[in-house]
Amino acid sequence: MDTSPHLARPHWMSLLAQADPAELVQAMGAFAPPADTAWLRPAQTGLYMLRGRVGGTGPQFNFGEVTVTRCSVQAGGHIGHAWVRGSDTRHAELAALADAMLQDADRHASLRMQVVEPLRRALDRRRDEASRKAAASKVEFFTVVRGE
Repeated sequence: MDTSPHLARPHWMSLLAQADPAELVQAMGAFAPPADTAWLRPAQTGLYMLRGRVGGTGPQFNFGEVTVTRCSVQAGGHIGHAWVRGSDTRHAELAALADAMLQDADRHASLRMQVVEPLRRALDRRRDEASRKAAASKVEFFTVVRGE
């Protein structure tokens, strides 16, 4: 992964949004928010329309709606944003706070080691487990040719 700040931020924002809320609460427990923390947009829940394409290249169609919670915070002179699937307002608040705090050069290294990396490992474990579970249910089909 590229570690430049402009390319790294989308990666950690994605990771924070996909993190298990309980794991995020535990990881962020050791970090107190800066004293000048101000909520720019309190957590709000709404719906987003998901769009799809047939075969990945066909015409777009409305696939369905998903519940999303968004939040914005200013902490330590940095603005953090979060959009998380579902209606867990605490998850959105912690993700936005972590985003703002990760932008602070003084806190970045410790947050990366104690929050981002453990969440990345946990997400990788969940993905591997789901992949193994799907692979265990794989069915091989074959065709028997009759006649000529």
